[in-house]
Amino acid sequence: MCEVWWDDYRFILIDTGGLETKPEGHINERVQEQAEMAVSDADVVVFMTDVTDGLTPTDHLVVDRLRRTFKPVILTVNKVDNESRELSAAEFYQLGFDDPLLISAYHNLGVYQLMERICALLPYPEEPTEEEAEDPAAGALNLAIVGRTNVGKSMMLNSILGEERSIVSPEAGTTRDALDTAFSYDGNDVVLVDTAGIRRRGQVQRGIEQYSVIRAVNAVSRSDITLLVTDATEMATAQDAHIAGLAWDMCRGLVVVVNKWDLARDGDRYAQHRAEARVKTRLHFMPYVPVCFTSALHGQGINVVMRTVLELRQERSRFVPARELQYMLADALASHTPPPVKRRPRERLFISRVRQVGVNPPTFLFTVNSPDLVHFSYQRYLENRIRDTFGFDRTHLRLVFKRQ
Repeated sequence: MCEVWWDDYRFILIDTGGLETKPEGHINERVQEQAEMAVSDADVVVFMTDVTDGLTPTDHLVVDRLRRTFKPVILTVNKVDNESRELSAAEFYQLGFDDPLLISAYHNLGVYQLMERICALLPYPEEPTEEEAEDPAAGALNLAIVGRTNVGKSMMLNSILGEERSIVSPEAGTTRDALDTAFSYDGNDVVLVDTAGIRRRGQVQRGIEQYSVIRAVNAVSRSDITLLVTDATEMATAQDAHIAGLAWDMCRGLVVVVNKWDLARDGDRYAQHRAEARVKTRLHFMPYVPVCFTSALHGQGINVVMRTVLELRQERSRFVPARELQYMLADALASHTPPPVKRRPRERLFISRVRQVGVNPPTFLFTVNSPDLVHFSYQRYLENRIRDTFGFDRTHLRLVFKRQ
């Protein structure tokens, strides 16, 4: 599963794994799980077959199931890398597709044509409206709720909405689907997504729960800001850090919500400070992430969470004028010049310009003599200077280095 950019298109690419035929004859159940769960959220389905195996009964069963979904399907015959195999691929016309695509993934043959066909079936990326261009914060805020199983995500959703929209049960994994709920908070339009819990990869069961994880990751990809709900009785775990990493990889805004705080606090007024320090130590790659403490069961701390979300949204929509960025860059270069690069001592990084080219997340484009000369430590230094100068305290920043 990964995020893909192709021309103007941006989408999530999911590999569902191979279909397995069970000796007991439960192949229909396996096909149903694959087709109904993996395909239900897809805009386009790529049905991959193998020319060396030939046309199999499983292929016919999968095609029958895919036709009932009314989703666009691209039949792809893989491992076609010579004329003999190209002739053998003719039997796949029996599946009823007008133009099966012959490719060889190993030799990178036909992959470009496959991507072009995929993009032709996707909705074209919409240009922002005039209102959205003038105000990046315009429009509904997409807010995803993610976390490990049984940390109280559905209760959190119900507390934010002030009504019971999701089924709450002490049994872990009650939520199987991702449900979009539109509402208004303090005059702001918000679309709230409650997702199934994400478990460690080795603990994810096949079938329904496996695709619940896919939908949770898809919800993060569609969100502007993600609420990472953790359990106060367990605090930040390695799996919480993994989930935060998903939001970090996708450059989404993140708010850590320590839920069930009523069960963990012991009257110590410094307990929250210690808990926040523990969370930020675990999420050391995101030291700027805001942390909120709640008890969704009792409705405590919910307003603080929503105010933090709206403040984070405003910060992610902030745009810095080019002149102010140039002043910042000049001061940063004067205070700390780029260090020489090991193994290339005669070359040194030269930065001529910086400007902001996007928001949500704030994206800054540096014009340099060679992007290869940018050391990660100096990139971090420049990021920290932007944060300190312009008050980007709680959001991810994207720095891009381009040759002049």
